[in-house]
Amino acid sequence: MTYNLGSDAEKQDEKAKGLARARQSLIEELDAINVYEERAQATSDEELKKVLAHNRDEEKEHAAMLIIWLKKNDPTFDKKFSEHD
Repeated sequence: MTYNLGSDAEKQDEKAKGLARARQSLIEELDAINVYEERAQATSDEELKKVLAHNRDEEKEHAAMLIIWLKKNDPTFDKKFSEHD
């Protein structure tokens, strides 16, 4: 999937662009988790199921890495982890 920062991207500073890239990457990692999970659930081939589950879990690691990066670089995002209802 190609992400376009939008027509106003040239007006954003590098930090805002980086945050947008990280958020979009997180969306893509979460989508990939869903795809691998769906495929793992759909197959009756146990070997393939294990491969797909492994790939799903790799995507979870990538998502976690992005969340950590976002928490470090977006104070509001970090704050919401301790303040949410």
